[in-house]
Amino acid sequence: MRNDSDTFRAPGGRSPSLLDVLVVGAGPVGLTAAAELRRRGSTVRIVDRLLARLPYAKAVGIQPRTLEVWDRMGCVRAVLEAAIPMRGQLWYVDGVEQPRIELSLPAEVPYRFAALPQYETERILEEFLGRFGTRIERGTELVSFEQDADGVSARLVTAVDAGPPAEEEVRCGYLVGCDGAHSVVRKGLGLGFEGGAFPEEYMLGDVEVDWDLPSGYGVRSMHRGADGAVDDILVCIPLPGRGRYRMSMTVPPELSASRRLEGVGAGGDGVAHGLEQGGRAPGLADIQKVLDRLSPQPATASTLRWSSVFRISHRLVDRYGEGRVFVAGDAAHIHPPTGAQGMNTGIQDACNLAWKLSLAAAGSAAPGLLDSYDAERHPVGEEVVGRTVRHAAQGMQADPEDPETLMLREAQLLVGYRGSPIVAAPDRAVGGAADTTATAVGASPWGPRPGDRAPDCTGLTTALAVQPLRLYDLLRDRDHVLLLYGADDSAADFPELAAAAAELSDGAVESCVVLAGEGAGPDGAGPPGLPVYRDARGEFARMWAVRAPTALLVRPDGYLGARLEPPAVGSLTACLTGVFRA
Repeated sequence: MRNDSDTFRAPGGRSPSLLDVLVVGAGPVGLTAAAELRRRGSTVRIVDRLLARLPYAKAVGIQPRTLEVWDRMGCVRAVLEAAIPMRGQLWYVDGVEQPRIELSLPAEVPYRFAALPQYETERILEEFLGRFGTRIERGTELVSFEQDADGVSARLVTAVDAGPPAEEEVRCGYLVGCDGAHSVVRKGLGLGFEGGAFPEEYMLGDVEVDWDLPSGYGVRSMHRGADGAVDDILVCIPLPGRGRYRMSMTVPPELSASRRLEGVGAGGDGVAHGLEQGGRAPGLADIQKVLDRLSPQPATASTLRWSSVFRISHRLVDRYGEGRVFVAGDAAHIHPPTGAQGMNTGIQDACNLAWKLSLAAAGSAAPGLLDSYDAERHPVGEEVVGRTVRHAAQGMQADPEDPETLMLREAQLLVGYRGSPIVAAPDRAVGGAADTTATAVGASPWGPRPGDRAPDCTGLTTALAVQPLRLYDLLRDRDHVLLLYGADDSAADFPELAAAAAELSDGAVESCVVLAGEGAGPDGAGPPGLPVYRDARGEFARMWAVRAPTALLVRPDGYLGARLEPPAVGSLTACLTGVFRA
C-alpha cells in the first residue's frame, strides 16, 4: 500500500522521485524514527516483513526519559492512558522478603516509570504515524541495497496473496535499519557486531495470577544453592489488567532450545537472541511449577496469552552507520533485559537520528551533522550494554552509586552528549578532557551544561493562561528552540538574537523569551514580536541555574545544544553553523 507521503518533494534540488528515507522495521524504534521524520515533513516509507503486529508483551518497561521524548513528539497522552505505573520491586531470597525497591524520582521529573505491552506501544505509535498519512507496508522485506554519493538503491520483496512475490527497487536519500538483532541492514553494511551469549535459557509467559501482592510492583524471587549461587529465579513485571504479569524464569531441560538455537539466527548469523521460533512453547503447567517453588504467596496461574523460550546475547556494532545508511535499536545493540533499557535506548537512537536526517534530506544540514549520530549514540550503547551485563551477572549492586543517581541512570535521565562535535563547549571551563557525564537533576550550581538533558520546570505564566505552564509545554511539537532568559531591563537585545537564529537556520529555530519575576505590567509585556513567558515563581531560574541574561539552545531531542552567558550574535552563530548549512 502506498502512502500520502509518496507525493515526493525535492529539497536541495534533488529529483522529485527520490524518497527521503526508507525505514526498515516497524517496531517501536522504526515507528519512532518514521513518525519523527514525517512530523518534520520528510518523505518516508516504512516496511516490515511481518504481515501483522505480533501479540507479544516483549519489551514492556517504559522509562521516564522515553515519555519525555514522546511528550516532545506529541503522542505521550495515549501512552499515559494505556500504561500502568511501575512503582517498584518486591524482592525475595529463599522465600524471605528483602527491602523493597521503590522507583522514586525527584519531583522535578515530569514522568514516572511505566509498563505497557510492546504491541500496545506499537499500536499507539502506528496510529500517531498515521496522522501524517503514512502506513506500514507489511509483508515487505528488504533483501539488498547499494549506496552511492547521491542516494541508496534498495531492493524490496513483498508477499502477495497469489503468485510469486512482487519485487521493487526503491531509490532513497537515506536508509535506516531498525530491523532487530538479525538486521539485514547491519549485515549489508558489513558492520562488526562483537559480543557473546549467556549460557542460560529462560521462558516467558503472559499470565494472570491470584495473589494479593501490591499492584504496580515487579516481583523478583530467587533461590540460592548450597554454594550461595542463584540456581532458580522468577521475575514478574506487572501489565495492564487485573493480576496480569509477564513472567520470566529458568527454562526446564525438556523445553531447552539450546540444540535448536546454538549458532543459529535468522539468516544463519550466529546471533542467539530473542524468542525461539520453533519447538514446544511453555504451558501453564510449566509456569505453575515455578510458581509453586518460588512464589512469595500460594498462587495459581491462569489465562496464558502467549509463552516462549528465549536466549540473551550482548553485542554492539562497531559504528552506527556508514555513508547514507544507519542502524538503530536492536540492529545496533542487544543486551540483557535488566532494567528495561533496550527498547528505550533504541527509541532514543531513533529520536537522535531523525531530526538530523530530516535536515540532511532538506539540504539544510551542516557538514558532519550525520556523523554526530555515531559520536553521540555509540557511547550510550556501549554504556548500556556494559551496565546491563554487569547487572544481569551481579545485580544492581555491581554499580555502587547512591540510590538517587542509580535511579536516575535507570530512568535514562543521565544520558548526555557533552563533548559531542555538534554541542557547544561550556563557557566556563571544566578543565581537562571532555566531560561526558550528564548533570544529575537539579544537582549542578551551573545548571544543565551543553549536551545535558533539558530539564522541565513549572510556574511559567502568560497574560492569557490562567494556570501556570510547564517548560515542556513550550517545547512540545517544536524543533530547535532558543530560550532567551533575563530581566525586563536586559531583554532589549533578544529580538536581534531571535532574528539571527531564524536567519542562520532558515527558520528552523524558534525563539521564546522567559523573563524573570512577575514583571511590572499586568500583561507581562516583553520584547515585541516574540512569545514571552514569566518565570513568576523562579522555578526556571532554579532548575537552569540562570541569573544573568542567558541564551539556551534546546535541540529537537530535548538536549541542550548551547548555553551562552552572556548571549551574543557571534557566539550564537558559531553554535548554529555546526548544525545548519550556511
